Amino acid sequence: MSSKIARGSLIMLIGYFIFRVGGYIYRFVTANLLGPAGFGILNLALPTQSILIQIASGGMPPAIAKHVSEYSAQGDEEMVKQVIHTSLKIVIVLGLFFSLIIFLLADPLAYGYFHKPEAALPLKLVALITPFSVVVGVFRGAFQGVFQMGNIVITKAFEQVFMISSAIILIWVGFQVAGAVTGTAIGFLFSALAGYYLYRRGLGKRLKDVKLSFTLKQELSLAKVLIIFALPVLITGLAETALFDAIGNFIVGRYLASEQLGFYGAATPVARLPLIISMSVATAVLPATAEAMGLKNRHVLKGYVNQSYRYVSLVVLPMCVGTFVFATPIMKLLYVNSAYMNGAAALQLLSIGMLFFTIYTVSSSIAQGLGKPYLPMVILIAGVILDVALSMYLVPLYGITGAAAATTITALFIMSTIVWKTLQVADVKLEYKDLGRIVLAAGIMGAVLLLIPQSLLISSATLSSSLSNSITFFSKYFVFLLVMILAATVYVVALILVGGLKNSDISAIRKLSNKTGPLKGKLEKIISFIERFAH
Repeated sequence: MSSKIARGSLIMLIGYFIFRVGGYIYRFVTANLLGPAGFGILNLALPTQSILIQIASGGMPPAIAKHVSEYSAQGDEEMVKQVIHTSLKIVIVLGLFFSLIIFLLADPLAYGYFHKPEAALPLKLVALITPFSVVVGVFRGAFQGVFQMGNIVITKAFEQVFMISSAIILIWVGFQVAGAVTGTAIGFLFSALAGYYLYRRGLGKRLKDVKLSFTLKQELSLAKVLIIFALPVLITGLAETALFDAIGNFIVGRYLASEQLGFYGAATPVARLPLIISMSVATAVLPATAEAMGLKNRHVLKGYVNQSYRYVSLVVLPMCVGTFVFATPIMKLLYVNSAYMNGAAALQLLSIGMLFFTIYTVSSSIAQGLGKPYLPMVILIAGVILDVALSMYLVPLYGITGAAAATTITALFIMSTIVWKTLQVADVKLEYKDLGRIVLAAGIMGAVLLLIPQSLLISSATLSSSLSNSITFFSKYFVFLLVMILAATVYVVALILVGGLKNSDISAIRKLSNKTGPLKGKLEKIISFIERFAH
């Protein structure tokens, strides 16, 4: 069982990485093709799409995974099939209903709330996405329930490949923002087709001859069980989307021009990069914490909690410091169009906010492992209310910087609250001295980076037929790579000098290096050298 879980976790991490990378490529490409104003309108459609998909799916995929897994383990094939069929009916009804709702609300939102008539068509096209996305969710939930994680990755890959390629083609032929939104619908369509094929070939084939005997009353009772389980998942997902994608975009979209919304929409995905790290740690810490609680082993629990915060801080803190210092060059290098550098100040604030949110994410998983699943949900809901209030006040005064400040203050609030409550429930004290050393090392790295002229990383040169222009253009990316290597070196040296490197850190790094294949030998030499300075 442990090998199955480990293998499944690795495959899911790969799938999550594919999903994230695909999302970044989609945003970077559409930002360059559409320009700030068009990209701003797209950033009204994308959060609307995310919210609609979550509501329409009803938080059902995790509920499907749980119940399919339980009934599969019991050998009850009829219940496995019934769960999938009942879930499919629920999400199809919800999908069609909410697709109609968003289609009817598109004009009032575009003309009445956002005061941007050009947003009407993209918002209407969002309705196309929902029927396909909810079906994909059912298949993914079923695959997860029978540990067919590879199938989930395949559906994600189909979604990303067809979404990106379709969006690029449709924008190039002149459909602009509408083409970008339609591209996401095409991505979900092909993902649904891939999911259906994989289901019919695997789990569907296994369940083909199973007869369903549920009455309508029994099926309604099952639907109630599924919805009750899915509701907290839905509320938490909606709150996270609202907090870090929707609220800022919607309020900026109401008060500011489309170009400003484009700058803000360009900053937010860059700031969210550290979430990949926190999600990886969070995935591991939930079952580990639950196991320690089940064994009533306080010593092990204390180790898990402190290690989780430590590992996230070790990696995410220097990333956020680097992003803060080089926000302007990062925006130019990623988006090429120099106009997007106007989002640099927002990115600086959001990078701090994402540091807070990564710690919140890990704390949330610890709380769930401690048997407090509703704690993160309640805190998130409070955070949403605070973010709306702050954004409504700050955006009219300070523009997109105000939106970023509102998000960062809210992230500080939810992080502080959940860390306090989680440590209280776990009866664990943080190792503040160790965390302080990490902060100091990251600060030293930041101070060194401030000495580097940012003009080295910013150029007006573009890709063109001129060889000298092209060389200048690509040289900035090479220089940025060198700066990142320098930053990592300075950070590790600073960590050693302040006594912040532990033997447990070396052990964790060594375990990771053992999975790098041909790089293992070279990495082992570096690790062995650094190990001499650990304590």
